[in-house]
Amino acid sequence: MAEKIKRKWGDRKDGRWVKEAPGLNTIMASILPNRTDCEVYLNETIDVTELLKFIAKKNEEHPEYKTTLFHCAVTALNRMVRERPLMNRFVMNGRIYERYKISSAFVCKRKFEDHSEESLMFLIPKENDTLEDISKKIIGDVKETRKNNKNSDGIDDIVNSIAKLPRFLIKFVAWFIRTLDKYGKNLDAIASNDPNYSTIFLSNLGSIKCPSVYHHLNNYGTNSMMITIGVLHKEEIIMEDGHKEIRDVVDIGATLDERIADGFYFMKSLKLVKYIFAHPEMLDIPLSTPSGFEYK
Repeated sequence: MAEKIKRKWGDRKDGRWVKEAPGLNTIMASILPNRTDCEVYLNETIDVTELLKFIAKKNEEHPEYKTTLFHCAVTALNRMVRERPLMNRFVMNGRIYERYKISSAFVCKRKFEDHSEESLMFLIPKENDTLEDISKKIIGDVKETRKNNKNSDGIDDIVNSIAKLPRFLIKFVAWFIRTLDKYGKNLDAIASNDPNYSTIFLSNLGSIKCPSVYHHLNNYGTNSMMITIGVLHKEEIIMEDGHKEIRDVVDIGATLDERIADGFYFMKSLKLVKYIFAHPEMLDIPLSTPSGFEYK
């Protein structure tokens, strides 16, 4: 049975009203009402050499399913948000809210072809989940989606049904959904599987051999963090002792809503992700276990 959340006046069904937010953030939420006007873009090249060794060893031990760099990124980002709670906030209707749950979402192509349809995937990890748990969930969901002609979660069916309506009806439905969205009355059938309502919206561009790029946020929904993961490549890196070495790296781009936290908080959160990639054994520890990382 799902845990019942106790809500106070002003809370939404998907998040609590953060009344203790700093004054600057609270004011920004009112004078800058559109999420797309408050974007901060970060781009970082992350050394994944040790992570790839970790993945190779894990796949040798468990050949029945393949752990990938993307699975590790999803796990690392979920761990980061659990340890950095301001990253799980969003702004709606002039107020700052913090989600009750941490979620990740991404788009999955049914086939790697130009005209292949895309399906929306939504993941809510449990507190005790590890990389193995998250990998199995992603692999299972993607296989099921590619095997079936329709996505059983229902969001694709809803979108396709609305798209078949006359244009004036589509506009009315869009207005109605956005109004519900504004006041936190959005339909569970839509919001529960829509990436625009996730904590982390990921785009695995590396899977299509594309570099990491800037991707805008959306005013619709509550998503405040859009992550793009580029193609894996080699690059010369200056190590801590000063010598140069060819290492495996990947570019990661993050578009964030600056109203939920400041740049210092964002950069420290990114440092945690880099630390996890450099110490991949942390991915086998339950998400709820503190990392012990020192934020310097």
